[in-house]
Amino acid sequence: MSEENLTKSAKRPQGLGRGLSALLGDVAREEPVTPTAVANPSTKAIQSIEVALIQPHPEQPRRHFDDGALQELAESIAKRGVIQPIIVRPHGGGFQIVAGERRWRAAQRAQLHRIPAIVRDFDEAETLEIALIENIQREDLNPIEEAEAYRKLIAEFHHSQEALGRLVGKSRSHVANLMRLLDLPAPVQQQVIEQKLSMGHARALIGAPDCEALARTVETKGLSVRDTEQLVRRTKMGDTASSRQRAPAPKDNDPDIVALEQHLADILGVKVAISYGTNGGGMVSLHYSTLDQLDMLCQRLSGERI
Repeated sequence: MSEENLTKSAKRPQGLGRGLSALLGDVAREEPVTPTAVANPSTKAIQSIEVALIQPHPEQPRRHFDDGALQELAESIAKRGVIQPIIVRPHGGGFQIVAGERRWRAAQRAQLHRIPAIVRDFDEAETLEIALIENIQREDLNPIEEAEAYRKLIAEFHHSQEALGRLVGKSRSHVANLMRLLDLPAPVQQQVIEQKLSMGHARALIGAPDCEALARTVETKGLSVRDTEQLVRRTKMGDTASSRQRAPAPKDNDPDIVALEQHLADILGVKVAISYGTNGGGMVSLHYSTLDQLDMLCQRLSGERI
């Protein structure tokens, strides 16, 4: 290798992942930044920014920061400094975090006054996309945080589930299955966030009767995913049998109507009931359990992509 090539290779920064490197481009040496430089951010240098000038993004996908792990990172930073720069964008009179909030929090604990950062002038959509991708690539998001990030990108920036899958390197079914977790009651979602329930447990509990009580049972008894699925199945069977005992016998259990109800339920993703009279008229009822299901139903009935 020639001396010129060796020199170029030595100047290429190390330590950045391929994805972030491709996104941000090569960077040069660390340079201090003052508030007056906010209006004209550098597009190349890793910059040394005052910690006090930096604010987290209010829509950061990651919400839960493990205190013990954060303290370990703070102790490491106190000894060795921040090895990988965070990513920020100009915001107000300072900067807003695009990626790296955990390092910023740990730097504060370590009582650092400055932190290395890469400044980019991203818009709101790019900021959320990069924050989501960075966290997913690091596997930093819990399933609920990841699902909420997907929902926000779909609602505010009109990404389809298929497009989101391509964006983060996941399948469309992965995105869809994660978003279904948001149908769970808030207390059950919190159990997932706190890793008291796995994603497999949570998926088994979706649509279960008395979901919160079942989730507490699963956590208390330490049930496996398969045990949870069986518990939900038994509960649903018991609930159905109890309803049959309480409800009056149907006038006409027409198998064609039952088949049609099931067919519509499979298409729409909600329970469908069809009632009819002797004059040929009747009524179709759609039953939803959450506002998200109602929104999904409206999109499907109106022909919008989801």
